[in-house]
Amino acid sequence: MPPIRIFGKPASRTFRVIWCAEELGLDYEIVPIQSADGSMKSPGYLAVNPNGKIPALADGDVVMFESIAINCYLAKRYGTGGLWPATPAEDALGLQWSFWAVAELEGPFITILMNRGYLPRDQRDRAAAQAAEMALQPGLAVLDAALARTGHLIGDKFTIADLNVAAVLSWATNIGRLELGPFPNLVRWLRACYARPAAVRVNPLP
Repeated sequence: MPPIRIFGKPASRTFRVIWCAEELGLDYEIVPIQSADGSMKSPGYLAVNPNGKIPALADGDVVMFESIAINCYLAKRYGTGGLWPATPAEDALGLQWSFWAVAELEGPFITILMNRGYLPRDQRDRAAAQAAEMALQPGLAVLDAALARTGHLIGDKFTIADLNVAAVLSWATNIGRLELGPFPNLVRWLRACYARPAAVRVNPLP
């Protein structure tokens, strides 16, 4: 079988998909796509992802976009009983936590990331970053409480739920300007997730 193709660049949401592929031990190749060289809007790539964003995936006849959906597909196809939970109830929980991370965490994290790290200093909005951090607190508390039970989001082992949520968190925590001290279970879990061999091999962040 030809390798799975992952379109994007590691220092982006594409990292989530590469991490998942590594956890599953899949044969894959990264097809470099980015905005800087115009490849993200090229006709060839728009045929893969008409949204003109990264990442995207081609696995044989399966072509899809949206990083969290891609990860759920890969884990369910190649990691059932391991990375993807084996029971219908746990299957639903994997989706629950994956969707929750995007709905509750990702928007505020992007605001923090841009205004405390990525934008030029004269374009940063300190008030927007502070408001986003305050908006995150209820969600971080929910996550910390869930992790208090077993140290994982589903049962007592690492699953796609842990991977997807930790991957969403990775960008904001990397800039070192988000206070996580009130959430010790979350801190321990994040460290364990990022220390996994698959994550260490492919994480583009220091």
